Amino acid sequence: MDIKSDHTYEYIETNGVTLHVLVAGDKSNELVILLHGFPEFHKGWEKQVDTLVDAGYYVIVPDQRGYNKSDKPLMVGSYRIDKLAMDIVGLIDTMDKDRAYIAGHDWGAAVAWYMGMHYADRIHRLLIVNVPHSSVLRKTIKENRAQRKKSSYILFFQLPLLPQFILRKNNFRNLMGSILRSANKGTFSKEDIAEYKQAWSNKRAVPAMLNWYRAIVRRRAPITNLKVECPTLIIWGENDKFLSKEMAESSLEYCEDGKLEFISDATHWVLHEKPEIVNPKIVEFFSQNEK
Repeated sequence: MDIKSDHTYEYIETNGVTLHVLVAGDKSNELVILLHGFPEFHKGWEKQVDTLVDAGYYVIVPDQRGYNKSDKPLMVGSYRIDKLAMDIVGLIDTMDKDRAYIAGHDWGAAVAWYMGMHYADRIHRLLIVNVPHSSVLRKTIKENRAQRKKSSYILFFQLPLLPQFILRKNNFRNLMGSILRSANKGTFSKEDIAEYKQAWSNKRAVPAMLNWYRAIVRRRAPITNLKVECPTLIIWGENDKFLSKEMAESSLEYCEDGKLEFISDATHWVLHEKPEIVNPKIVEFFSQNEK
C-alpha cells in the first residue's frame, strides 16, 4: 500500500506536555485522532491515515507522551491513564472541536476506553483495536492462568533499570524480536524496523514507554464510570498472542452501543497486516455518525 507524502508534523502543547503530531487533511473537516500503543509511535496508524483523509476527515496522530519526539516526563505518576486521556482531550480543544472520532490500538486503545468511560460527550464514535475493556482485562488476568502467563511481562516491567537494559540490548534486538515473532511473516520491512529503532533511540524513550506499564500498577487512576455510552466498534485480530479474543467478546458488555468484528489470519498487529479489510470497516463505522 502506497503512503502519501503530504503529511505534515506539528508540536502541540496539551495538558502540560508537548506532543509531536502527524497532521493530514482539511482542518475544517471532522476530526479523527488515532492513538498508537507500545512500543510504536504515530507510524502504527500509517496505513489508515490516507484512507481517512480521502473519506473526508481531518486526521491527527500523536506520538503519545513518552514516545518518539514527544515530551517524556520523568515521574511514573505522569503516565497515569487519566493524564494520558486528558492529553487527547486537550488535542480536541486545541483543534477547536467539540468532539472527535477516537481510535486506539494496544495502549492507545486503553486510553480510548478510558475516554469512552469518562469523556463520552467529547467522542462521536469510538474504535478499539485488540485491547479489552480494563475491567475485563483485570478480571481475566486474575482468573485465567493462560492470560496471566501471557501478561507476566507487565510484572517484569515493574523492575528498575533491568527492563530497559534488556530492551535496549543489542540494538533493541529483544524489543524488535517480540514484535516480529508475534506478527505475520513479512508484516514489517527492514525500513519499518529502522524507523522503530530510531524512535526508541530518542533520549529517555525506553524508560518513558515502560512507565505506562509502571503507572497502571503503581499509580492506578480512579475510575468513576465503567460503561461506554458512545457508539463503539471493537476490531480484533484473532491470532493475538498477547490477549485472548474471549476478552473482546466480554468487553461488549460494557458498551451501550457496541459491535465486534474479528479479523481472521491477523494478529495483534492487524492494522499493519490487513489494512484492506480494516480501513473500509473504520470508514463505514465513522460514516454512520449523524451529521
